[in-house]
Amino acid sequence: MSKHTFILNGKKVSVDAESNVRMLWVLRDLLGVTGPKYGCGIRVCQACTSHLNGKHFNPCSVPVSDIKASDRITTIEGLAKTAKGKLHPVQEAWVKYDVAQCGYCQPGQIMAATALINRVKKSGRKISEADLDTLRNVCRCGTYPRIRDAVKYAAAKM
Repeated sequence: MSKHTFILNGKKVSVDAESNVRMLWVLRDLLGVTGPKYGCGIRVCQACTSHLNGKHFNPCSVPVSDIKASDRITTIEGLAKTAKGKLHPVQEAWVKYDVAQCGYCQPGQIMAATALINRVKKSGRKISEADLDTLRNVCRCGTYPRIRDAVKYAAAKM
């Protein structure tokens, strides 16, 4: 086993784990961070979506050995800390548009939407339907129309 150190939701953490253990299991099983969900393990469903250095990543497919001590991982548990207020604007939009049904995929949906909005805004554009089409997270309940509405609303507020 090796010691792996990184920044999780603003705090430096260290874990002892085999180098090939996927980050999802490090987060969930070793650190008790249960927001990122297991769905497929192969980056298809994206229920585990989190941020690595501010960008969308799927911890189910990244071994802990790929994470550097300076890397900043943000999960749904730390998202609100990245914005002013009690909730992040995307989380507020999810509540306003009553997006969640079963809720299983919602942490990943919110993290993917936040990364998309940040990327689009950084390029100096407003979110478009084509941008929304790039969100590939699977929602078995089919709340996609509400997800799209919530993302547009949050993008306008951010």
